[in-house]
Amino acid sequence: MENYSCFVPNVHFEQIPIKNLVSSQEYQRNLSLRHIQHAAEHFDLYQINPVKVSRRDGVNYVFNGQHTIEIIALVSDSRETPVWCMIYDDLKYAREADIFANQQKFVKPLLPYEIFMASIEAGSDKQLIIRDLVESYRLVISPKPGPCHICAVYTLEQIHDRYGFHVLDRVLRLAVGTWEGVPQSLSANMLNGIARLVSVYGDTLREDLFKEKLGLISIRELVRTANERRAGSLGFAEAMLICYNKKTHSNALGWEKLYAAKRPAKEPSSS
Repeated sequence: MENYSCFVPNVHFEQIPIKNLVSSQEYQRNLSLRHIQHAAEHFDLYQINPVKVSRRDGVNYVFNGQHTIEIIALVSDSRETPVWCMIYDDLKYAREADIFANQQKFVKPLLPYEIFMASIEAGSDKQLIIRDLVESYRLVISPKPGPCHICAVYTLEQIHDRYGFHVLDRVLRLAVGTWEGVPQSLSANMLNGIARLVSVYGDTLREDLFKEKLGLISIRELVRTANERRAGSLGFAEAMLICYNKKTHSNALGWEKLYAAKRPAKEPSSS
């Protein structure tokens, strides 16, 4: 019979009150109060993992899970609250620090597409609404680029959250109606650029004129112009506004409004 003990850590589990846990070792990062508050506001018991504890000289040192215990303390409003702990009895301080430093080295983070599809399987309303909207335009949410494929799922969610369903609907309608699913027309910067224009100019942005003017410009040329002007979606919004206003007088859109609008704090650069 084969011996698999070398693949199983020598640990045991206990429920330990938070007040009896120590998480102030020098190798640990500073606590993020913003992260703790945000996680507490979206607390989900099934997302809580066991806290890793090194028991040295009778003291329970947390070397993985310091934010977890603070989130639970905040939600429960008590440091008497117990948490499940995976306890190691054979670690020295230096080994704890080494484990802490390397714990994320070989962890593969989830991609936005993988998170989105998992949310679909979980029946999440927002992701289902976005998927149905995308598919109504005969587009496909995909991990790989291709005609009528949208890889920028994070961008779809951000536009939906920042501007609302109807703006996202209009963004997709303009993109598809103008470029008919050419891959680069569905990139993160392009979708964000259109969203900027829709948000800033509202109904004064005529869809028929947008499709007519921008449809005359190849995506490659538009991308080149955008990159020459500035990085990110603002460069794309500027490039599209140049094309839209060309030889247009009564329907020209004012540039000052584009810059007066508050720029989003964070957006994906590409996808």
